[in-house]
Amino acid sequence: MIALVAGATRGTGRGIAVQLGAIGATVYCTGRSTRERRSEMNRPETIEETAELVTAAGGTGIPVQVDHLEAAQVKALAERIESEQGRLDVLVNDVWGGDHLWSFDTPVWKHDLDKGLRLLRLAIDTHLITSHHLLPLLIKNQGGLVVEVTDGTWEFNETRYRENVFYDLAKMSVNRLGFAWSTELRPHGGTGVAVTPGFLRSEAMLDTFGVTEENWREAKVDISFQVSETPAYIGRGVAALAADPDKARWSGRSITSGELAEAYGVTDLDGSRPQVWKFITEVRETGKDADPADYR
Repeated sequence: MIALVAGATRGTGRGIAVQLGAIGATVYCTGRSTRERRSEMNRPETIEETAELVTAAGGTGIPVQVDHLEAAQVKALAERIESEQGRLDVLVNDVWGGDHLWSFDTPVWKHDLDKGLRLLRLAIDTHLITSHHLLPLLIKNQGGLVVEVTDGTWEFNETRYRENVFYDLAKMSVNRLGFAWSTELRPHGGTGVAVTPGFLRSEAMLDTFGVTEENWREAKVDISFQVSETPAYIGRGVAALAADPDKARWSGRSITSGELAEAYGVTDLDGSRPQVWKFITEVRETGKDADPADYR
């Protein structure tokens, strides 16, 4: 299996890349942060580290520095994969990099316009540019898979305003891209889906809350964090999806990491199956008294 995880530097992208490696895939790990140069997010994680984790998991990790807003760089990436592998089986569009660009509960007239528009470019344009150049390679063979990584399913986001107009539009748009690719890939035997993690214990999230993976339960934050998950959880679900010969049954859908876990029988690293979206809708939003452990 030949895969490209666009935006594999950290978080969900890294989790998916590593778990694809665990099923033996060759994974091109792209992003802007390398050991020589950090992206504007100024985080320490690098694509080289991700590629090494892919290889350690049993696959072959190949780091490639790419700014997915630069069409020429993405075109060169597509040409390289075609030259080296002759095909592409899985494309994961996970480019984001917008955490520092948005403000909670801020109306459009108060939000920094340049930051908001930059967020939309990073969240949407990158996925379009990447798909434009990589899908011709993916459709050379039947059975290709495109995974769009978002925050919240279409159903969840449709009736809830997500923080501000820029973030809301970004996450709804990425959900729609999953549906768009399902339509465009259908004549070529391909599958397109949108997948959302739950409350993710990413490297940045752990740092923000001042905890580590070893003591994360001690974080003094929203109770939903008690139903959080590691990046490996969605990674295992996506890897199982990619290996499924009947993956087309998911095409066009917007699904959660928890739904994939239940369907494929995978768990998070601790053996649990976190269902934070159910917890949010059934408990947090209704005021129901429930133990977060019941949603793991």
